[in-house]
Amino acid sequence: MEAKSASCRELRSTVVRVHVDDYSGIEDLVQYEEIVDLSTAKSKVGDWEAFIKRNRINAETDAVYMSKVKKEEDIALLQPVAKKVCTGWVFMENVPEDKKDLVISRASKDDIITGWDQLEFDDMNEMCSKCPLSWDKGRGCIGAFGPDTSKLPGIAEKYNCPITASAPESAKAHKIFTPADAEALLKEIEVLRNALPKEGKVFVNRYGGPVDRMEAVAKISIAEGCGWYFF
Repeated sequence: MEAKSASCRELRSTVVRVHVDDYSGIEDLVQYEEIVDLSTAKSKVGDWEAFIKRNRINAETDAVYMSKVKKEEDIALLQPVAKKVCTGWVFMENVPEDKKDLVISRASKDDIITGWDQLEFDDMNEMCSKCPLSWDKGRGCIGAFGPDTSKLPGIAEKYNCPITASAPESAKAHKIFTPADAEALLKEIEVLRNALPKEGKVFVNRYGGPVDRMEAVAKISIAEGCGWYFF
């Protein structure tokens, strides 16, 4: 989100809808569903299996949502017993500018849906593969440093590379590093590339990849002026 070149930045910045528990004062903005409870619906439609089949309704549904009923005769049958229920969802395109901050403030972080969240995985992967921040060989901008058993931090400590040496602790603490730290990390990369062959060929093969990825992250951080972290 700090990187101007991030392909997903605009989509992630666009809030499409949010879920709120407290909708007092914004009742006209919250979405409602017309619902018929299962027992009532079954008593009205008669042949339940035929009903869900012709309307293509999931057999595991917890109620009948009128918006899902396709057949006109079934709509006419159930409409009189349907109840209007607030879903708690608010579509931001319907919210006036002067109320957007209020609506978003009432939603928890997990209840905010952005344009990015609405993409299919294939579309996400394609966008990530072409993004200039995709440091992991086109696989995106998130990837694990390595297993907890990695010996790279120990090697880094031996050669006085404090940022790499503290990677496990930094990951646990969710420490955010800066572009200035990235400059220091690039210096550590030079040291580590010379150090790994001294430690043995097996370490070159095992940790050459993580070192390459750290270098890519550091360069992106400097170029974009964005933070980074171990994961």
